[in-house]
Amino acid sequence: MNGPIRSHLERLLGPTPMAYLLHLRPLEWPIMTAHFLLGTLLAMGSDVPLKATGFGWFVFVVLMNGGTLAINSAFDNDEGDIGYLKQPPKPPKYLFHVSAAMLFLSLALGFLLPPLFAWSNAVCVVMSFLYSVPPVRLKARAGWDVVINCLGFGLLTPLAGWGLTGRPPTAPFVVLTFGFALLFCALYPLTQIYQIEEDRRRGDVTMVIKLGESLSLALALGMMILAHGCFAWGVLRSGPGLGWLGLSLGIWLVVLVPWLIQWRQWTPKKHEQGMYLALAAWAITDISVLVLMWPRG
Repeated sequence: MNGPIRSHLERLLGPTPMAYLLHLRPLEWPIMTAHFLLGTLLAMGSDVPLKATGFGWFVFVVLMNGGTLAINSAFDNDEGDIGYLKQPPKPPKYLFHVSAAMLFLSLALGFLLPPLFAWSNAVCVVMSFLYSVPPVRLKARAGWDVVINCLGFGLLTPLAGWGLTGRPPTAPFVVLTFGFALLFCALYPLTQIYQIEEDRRRGDVTMVIKLGESLSLALALGMMILAHGCFAWGVLRSGPGLGWLGLSLGIWLVVLVPWLIQWRQWTPKKHEQGMYLALAAWAITDISVLVLMWPRG
């Protein structure tokens, strides 16, 4: 949220309320929404339960994900650009309190929906605190930072979307969620490379800092290929062919291979642009899987 829209909202809301809103990072909500609804659509097709879906979206995307990103900002105090937020304002005084309240409200409301949703959401809430809040602060511990994100965004987000329907997950869908966990293992280093200096300044030892840019990008390429292997297995178990999956794989290769070859010449700004290209590739993957695994009959 930048430019004239951001300026207009700041004049309308005032600088402090606007700071709270920005640290929820609403620009991520469309991406989170798409990945969440992937599970719902693969469970129900066009017969989506609108009320349950809208309520589940509010609990998982707005309260849980918004609270997760805000509680992260409350302890990071970033000065440079961060994911989905350029020129972040100084975290307001009660950002931790507001974000913690959002997470606890998400936890409570989640249990009004079927158990698979409720427990997927509950695990994400717990991981949100473990990820950002000292003294645990797993985001500062190489390896753990990746595991939390792979489980939370990659695996549990579509699982929660499926879970709100009340239907038991199918075997191909479960394999699909593990594929997305691997794909987030590919995406996560790309979200961190341009923030290396900020992380070093705080003393955080992320996976990218531990491995270095070259190994992190090689890992991303390998995990992306393994993820597409999982997708292929799930698709072949539930559909007639691979079709669009080749498009997804090709786009990821176009993003990652030049990055791996040329990363030494890239500025932090270029790495940030690469991250957003990878997010676009993720969207193509979601669409490809949705088309190929759409419920039939």
